[in-house]
Amino acid sequence: MRLTALILCFIPVLLQGQTVCSVESRNILEAAFSELSQTKYSKLSTNDLIVNIGSQFIHTPYVEKTLELPGEEKLVIDVMGLDCTTFLETVVVLARLTKQGRLSFEDYEQELEFLRYRDGIKRDYSSRLHYFSDWTYQNQRKGILNDITSEMGGRYYENKPSFMSANPRFYVQLNNPEFLVQLKAIEEEIKLRTYSFVPKEELSRHVDKIKPGDLIAITTTMKNLDIVHVGFAIEQNGLIHLLHASTRSMQVEISDKPLSDYLKGNKSQSGIMVSRLVRP
Repeated sequence: MRLTALILCFIPVLLQGQTVCSVESRNILEAAFSELSQTKYSKLSTNDLIVNIGSQFIHTPYVEKTLELPGEEKLVIDVMGLDCTTFLETVVVLARLTKQGRLSFEDYEQELEFLRYRDGIKRDYSSRLHYFSDWTYQNQRKGILNDITSEMGGRYYENKPSFMSANPRFYVQLNNPEFLVQLKAIEEEIKLRTYSFVPKEELSRHVDKIKPGDLIAITTTMKNLDIVHVGFAIEQNGLIHLLHASTRSMQVEISDKPLSDYLKGNKSQSGIMVSRLVRP
């Protein structure tokens, strides 16, 4: 199946419940619901389902900041253009709904909100999970996934993100001083937690513990950021590659190089965190 088409127009539509979704995005999702309702998909493992669904978005254009709309926080659903995080969220939601046998647009709204926001509830800008290490932590608490980095042999990761509060000029919503205060408090919470990562120099010794369909979060040498890129593990010719929305090709793709070599080519990328979905 092919879930996307290269239609570059975007007509925002405000739906009931403060959801923003274009007609094109909704049509793509409705087609996906119909396809994924077939028995053959529900029989796949969760990891195989992620690989299957994620691969259908290959060639979807890379578009950043689709969630950054002015005014009140809205649940943005846009599968016409994806950045690395919205690609990952889209695939995770579709995989979970397929396993649950809940494949309607209303189900998608509910599941996306549950995944994207702290405590699973959209309140305001600060309730969105902006830092991916926080996204992982919170969604593990919700029972959606397990962070398996430590059991893979990961080392301690000093995680002290402050980029957003230090650079509010890059985020229109942080003109609101209340949101800035709340974000600083969230950053302080993240600093108190213990995180692990697999350094890229050691990845070759641990890569066999990664399964296709695992969630890959790439850590960074930048002291004020936690994660610089995310995607899914996918197997190509017996090796683990990255299925991701790429700024290099400006589309969803499978990395040309295996994951270990992909990381070696970027000095700002220090290693990975790995998570695995829990069957819903």
